[in-house]
Amino acid sequence: MITAVPRASLAFLKDLKKNNTREWMANHKSRYQDSEKVLKELYATIKAGLNETDEIEKLKIFRINRDIRFSKDKTPYNVHRSASFSRAGAHRRGGYYLRIEPGDKSVIAGGFFNPEAADLKRIRTEFHLDASEIRDILNDSAFAKAFPNGFETTNAVKTAPRDFDKNDPNIDLIKLKSFVVRREFTDREVMQSDFSETVVSHYKLLRPYFDYMSDVLTTDLNGESIL
Repeated sequence: MITAVPRASLAFLKDLKKNNTREWMANHKSRYQDSEKVLKELYATIKAGLNETDEIEKLKIFRINRDIRFSKDKTPYNVHRSASFSRAGAHRRGGYYLRIEPGDKSVIAGGFFNPEAADLKRIRTEFHLDASEIRDILNDSAFAKAFPNGFETTNAVKTAPRDFDKNDPNIDLIKLKSFVVRREFTDREVMQSDFSETVVSHYKLLRPYFDYMSDVLTTDLNGESIL
């Protein structure tokens, strides 16, 4: 059972960043394949840990190849490796994300990235009506220690969304278009033997948040199920 990111995987990604060409990758294909094999085992370890308290429907490993069709950056490969863990069932909302990137840039994250319009309106309306529960979750001592920056604010409208008042006391939450928290890890931390356990323990701290949002997104404003 793999529980940490191998030094060799970080070294491969560092070298790829310096030599991001198809020719270099072809000459180092075996290193890439060896790294992928071990990282897949790490993802499987994390998935198994999550399934002890949650139900994961799908593990998605993102491709290393970049889509360069509409990008000015024509380097062919991502210099990180990423995976996501999708929860099972319409009544379980929220998702877990992991990115391995050398240079102390590895990240775990969780939440709701760019929800569809109807879900976004429902979330914003809930925050307008009563944001005390979500604020209690974000301010919980264990949660705040694990995810000290709260929701990412880079993906937000500049003023109040349509049908909402810019003077709403919860406008800081209502302006958001995504509801994601994240935690960064150093290279030393991801190579620690208990890294997978650390990831799972952080993910578990998201469950009250996911439970709250799942309830919001599966009921109408009267609390009646829409499933």
